[in-house]
Amino acid sequence: MSKKKLLLLVVPFLLFAFRPDADRPARKEGKWVSLFNGKNLDGWKMKIVGHPLGENFGNTFRVENGILSIRYDQYKSFDNTFGALYYNKKLTNYRLKVEYRFVGETAPGAPSWGFRDSGVQYHCQAPATLGLTQPFPICLEYNLHGGNGKDERPTGELCANGTYVEIDGKRNASFCTEPIVKRTFHGDVWVTLEIDIRDGKIKHFVNGEEILQFANPRYDPTNEIAKTLIQGTDDKVKDGYISLQSNSHPIDFRKIELMEY
Repeated sequence: MSKKKLLLLVVPFLLFAFRPDADRPARKEGKWVSLFNGKNLDGWKMKIVGHPLGENFGNTFRVENGILSIRYDQYKSFDNTFGALYYNKKLTNYRLKVEYRFVGETAPGAPSWGFRDSGVQYHCQAPATLGLTQPFPICLEYNLHGGNGKDERPTGELCANGTYVEIDGKRNASFCTEPIVKRTFHGDVWVTLEIDIRDGKIKHFVNGEEILQFANPRYDPTNEIAKTLIQGTDDKVKDGYISLQSNSHPIDFRKIELMEY
């Protein structure tokens, strides 16, 4: 091999090897791990209003034919019996991918907004700390909406319960913030949502498209429950649990996957 050819091979390697941050380990991304085994609710625990942690009132959360379903056919009336199914691990930086679809009819006694409404909650307070009649955890939420066949009703808005965030450098002005990119899904179609959380920067996606981003979640000290989660003067929301809401409309989940950073 000629000296000229040798230099062409060696110089790029040297430039890479001796750059200032070459000795810093690259931030490794994890691999996708399924949180739902398609057979049962292992690894998950439910908390439903008026019932202790782990009691699956009305068989609300069930697994049939490889699908995790939320149903209300054993309820006489929904009557604000909100709940959620919690994964049993506290998480910090990760990407969550969930496939869902709305089906059927809204439960009798549902709230006026309950039609094709649900949510994936994240950075939740520990489920064991929820009060017996507490309807929702302190958390952030990727709000799930389904269309009625004609009107626009975009999915993926942010709802902040006992928390607040920065959007374009400013505190969110309302409890729920609509996505910038609006996508409505009518009928019983499968939709893929993703939530990406990296060091306080959060993004919402639907079917691979980014629809909203925000940053720096903090606990709201004016909320009595959130106030108890503030450590001294540190009000940052750094981690928490993920959960799937039971909000009064039947919904299915067939894939729930997690990649930790």
